[in-house]
Amino acid sequence: MIFETERPGAGRADAIVRAYLTEVASRWYGRAATSAEVDRAMLDEPFDDLQGDSGLFVVAVDGGAAIACAGVRFVRDVGELTKVFTLPEHRGRGIGSALLRHVEGRCRARGITSLRLDTRAELVEACALYERLRFVRVAPFNADPYSDRWYAKPLRGA
Repeated sequence: MIFETERPGAGRADAIVRAYLTEVASRWYGRAATSAEVDRAMLDEPFDDLQGDSGLFVVAVDGGAAIACAGVRFVRDVGELTKVFTLPEHRGRGIGSALLRHVEGRCRARGITSLRLDTRAELVEACALYERLRFVRVAPFNADPYSDRWYAKPLRGA
């Protein structure tokens, strides 16, 4: 598997984030999300800061196409994971685990001491992935109205 840093706004980055938001919105609405709903989600959840000094956006590439992604925002010595997603047809192959281990390594090299994230219990695959990778549930650290689970993982000694 090839992992590449991708610039938010680039074709592959936007395509995989659009796929991610389509799935999340569809689960939220309990039906297939419309293009307009996904367009609104793209505007409501920008990721253009996931580059340079403020963050990182990585895609897993297969045959030139992005099949998974993970972003991280740098907030002092904490990395806040976001947009962690694997296309459904590529799940179960360890891509998400490998991608997050890659991101963890990049964060350690930058001096990040812990990772955290918020998610929803209905994203069962994501919650199982985080728990397999030794993320632990923690008290809420933000007031995101769409979140009902918060996780963290120390990177020192992990």
